[in-house]
Amino acid sequence: MRAVAIGGFLLSLVLVGVLELLARREGSRLPTLGMVCAHLMRYEVGTVPVGRIGVLGIWWWVGWHFFAR
Repeated sequence: MRAVAIGGFLLSLVLVGVLELLARREGSRLPTLGMVCAHLMRYEVGTVPVGRIGVLGIWWWVGWHFFAR
């Protein structure tokens, strides 16, 4: 089961890399990862920076699962 989870994370990483390469082609309509993150960071509901809280939560999850050992 551990190998399946690791394989899923690696597949996700490869897919993100492929999408980033496709987004950086000339004339591509796909947003780059930086553009997506910038859009998320600007998202607010009222005065609550929901996007920033979400990005912080994602970084917390990545740190907890990959860097806490």
